[in-house]
Amino acid sequence: MMQNQHSRIIQNPKPANEPQVKGPEMNDRDRLNDVLALEKYLTDSFNVAAREASHKALHQDVMTILNETHQMQYEIFEMMFRKGHYKLEAEEQAKLDQAFQQFSGYASQFPYASPTVQ
Repeated sequence: MMQNQHSRIIQNPKPANEPQVKGPEMNDRDRLNDVLALEKYLTDSFNVAAREASHKALHQDVMTILNETHQMQYEIFEMMFRKGHYKLEAEEQAKLDQAFQQFSGYASQFPYASPTVQ
């Protein structure tokens, strides 16, 4: 994994056999994108099914499938990241601290007790 100090981009190198100009044929990245989109659609659908399930055993089964589907979506994303198809940008710690302080202040507005944030 490479991190460019100037731009803070975290990215793995792309596969050497990937063409610079994309043609009409499907390549590995296209297939992985298709599977990732399907997994995201499935997690959305299983979220609804879990919310709407009226029988305890059905709810448990849907929750099991939902968790497995979320795990598969994450594994596909991780594979695509390792193959250089996704990149991330590192953020400065000061900006993270500022966002944390901003949003942790909202906890007092929750209608339920929140755990102590450290």
